[in-house]
Amino acid sequence: MPIKRTVVKKQAPAKKSSVIKISPENKKTALTASQFILKLKVLQSDKEREKIQRYFKPDAGDKFIGVKMGQVFVLAKEHMDMSLAEIEKLLESPIHEARVGAVSMMDFRARSKKITEQERKALFDLYIKRHDRINNWDLVDRSAIHVVGRYLSDKPRTVLYKLAKSKNIWERRTAIVSTAYFLSKKDTADTFKIAEILVQDPEDLIHKAYGGWIRQAGKSDKAALLSFLDKHAATMPRVALRYAIEHLNAKEKKQYMGMKSGK
Repeated sequence: MPIKRTVVKKQAPAKKSSVIKISPENKKTALTASQFILKLKVLQSDKEREKIQRYFKPDAGDKFIGVKMGQVFVLAKEHMDMSLAEIEKLLESPIHEARVGAVSMMDFRARSKKITEQERKALFDLYIKRHDRINNWDLVDRSAIHVVGRYLSDKPRTVLYKLAKSKNIWERRTAIVSTAYFLSKKDTADTFKIAEILVQDPEDLIHKAYGGWIRQAGKSDKAALLSFLDKHAATMPRVALRYAIEHLNAKEKKQYMGMKSGK
């Protein structure tokens, strides 16, 4: 009886998976400052550069490459866990948008509910140490409230008074802007005290800052605002006064503007 031969079909070799397996420890690769800058340059626009330069007083050595601030913020949030050493390298960059990215990362970290007190202190220390590179109003406003103000909310605030008396305009702006965090807790005392120090400041960007901040403080303590205005309305810069009285009623506005006009 003939023996039947069983034919075994050869199976095609398994296709190699196109998915690269990543070991747990390599799932998150730390982004460097130089890599972040390369990502910014991909987003660069000459038209955007011309547009944003109209809004800033450039510091010596400042360089705008032209990236929309919204894009910088998104990129910074994606890489908010960058090491502080690399963030400091971004602060050292002459590219303004790179420094916006740096302070944005600091701000996102300072707002995090998972942050430890040690990490919060490290962010605060870096901000104060490298204030020479936080050298424009947007850099201060983007980070001072949570990096500085939040850290000092349950601590002595002596450093803010030192900054308020600084020869550096941006340090003075940090002093008043940081108090916005206190205002969010209806704590107005330091805002008015620092505004007293800055009341005759020579810089317009300080006038607008403290005028706006005491206006906000007045929402929680109108009596303190009116007391400040009774004392300073006649002599404080007009732009600061206009900011400060914005939420007062028509009669009160007329009264305080009249004090300025009758000076």
